[in-house]
Amino acid sequence: METAVVLVWLSIVLIVHACGVTHGDDGRNSHVQHALALKQRTAMQDVVVILSRSHADRNVYPSAGVLFVHVLEREHFKGEFPPYPKAGDSSNDPITFNTNLMGYPDRPGWLRYIQRTSHSDGVLYGSPTAEHVGKATVIEITAYNRRTFETARHNLVINIMSTEEFPLPYQAEFFIKNLNVEEMLASEVLGDFLGAVKNVWQPERLNAINITSALDRGGRVPLPINNLKEGVYVMVGADVQFSSCLREVESPHNQLRCSQEMEPVISCDKKFRAQFSIDWCKINLVDVTKVVTIRSNRPDPGPGVLPDMGEYNPPSEALKSRDYFADFLITLAVPMAVAMVLFTILGYSMCCRREGVDKRNMQTPDVQLMHHSSIQKSTKELRSMSKNREISWPLSTLPVFSQSGEVVPPLHPDNYETTSMPLMQTQTNLQNQIQIPQQQLSGKWYS
Repeated sequence: METAVVLVWLSIVLIVHACGVTHGDDGRNSHVQHALALKQRTAMQDVVVILSRSHADRNVYPSAGVLFVHVLEREHFKGEFPPYPKAGDSSNDPITFNTNLMGYPDRPGWLRYIQRTSHSDGVLYGSPTAEHVGKATVIEITAYNRRTFETARHNLVINIMSTEEFPLPYQAEFFIKNLNVEEMLASEVLGDFLGAVKNVWQPERLNAINITSALDRGGRVPLPINNLKEGVYVMVGADVQFSSCLREVESPHNQLRCSQEMEPVISCDKKFRAQFSIDWCKINLVDVTKVVTIRSNRPDPGPGVLPDMGEYNPPSEALKSRDYFADFLITLAVPMAVAMVLFTILGYSMCCRREGVDKRNMQTPDVQLMHHSSIQKSTKELRSMSKNREISWPLSTLPVFSQSGEVVPPLHPDNYETTSMPLMQTQTNLQNQIQIPQQQLSGKWYS
């Protein structure tokens, strides 16, 4: 259908162009010829856009039990979007990808996707199992241009093939601490790691089975310091028994060191240390031939896709509306009414039941009132007398030097006996005590 549309457009363009050449001899038709040329150029641009946006399905053929990696390259999708007005800036367009199984919102359970930033490529990776053999899995890939907000879409058809060589019977899972999952998925890095494992293991057939980020295993996001990595688990399989080097981690000495959170002593660690930092305490060696399958009553896990339950059937519009007025009265009106009754009783008790001073005096005997009045008068008289009485000044408040610079003699002589001073002084003694010597004009002291 799209090919037919393109042929029709090309035929229209050729006809218009021929008409423009035939009638282009007249100078008066030069403007018309220019307009037709512009229409021809616009039509050709439209054809190019149509061709660039039409994609055929891309087929891939991974094997069951073998790691599958598919890179979504940004360069492949840049031609889908209009170029940036400034030359050379189109390569900086932020592009993100969304991947899902056709007809469903998410991907199959065995397929994962990662893209760190909008300026990096996306990666689809996973390990299909024998259950998916013979089933074509169609993945819809949608590219979003975050600058122009345009999208481009094409399909990836995954045809999972079966093979007699897989799964390999002996599998070893390594935890690499200094790499992230997208760094490990790079072909050259994964090849270097498989080469190091082959030198240690010496198998005839060796292949990567699965790669999992440490975050998918419950790991934490590392702090953004010192270029810390989240780590990645890599499972490889071989057709021969595990080497003695890989078996060293199972020794009691190394198991004790691992329990004490110490690094075990592995003889072949130097072959990995140059590029890969392996946590040997987390290595997992599995012999598939000796694994006992334990059957349980639980059903087998599905493909991770919910079954088709048909169209959504909303409730009918004939449902009766519920009246919440009674609920309102119970929850608000009743407590407020009880609170008002209690407030009224409290106000009446505090404001309307007070006796007052006059009523209290009327109910009190006269003798008690006179006694109380005399006590009040005596108290007031004592308070007025205490305000007017004179006391001796403390020695610390008396001036040491007079204004003329002469020393003021002490109030009491040295031979004055303070022990014989009564506790309650009379008025005469009090007046004599507060008399301060005065200075004569001649400079002599007198009392």
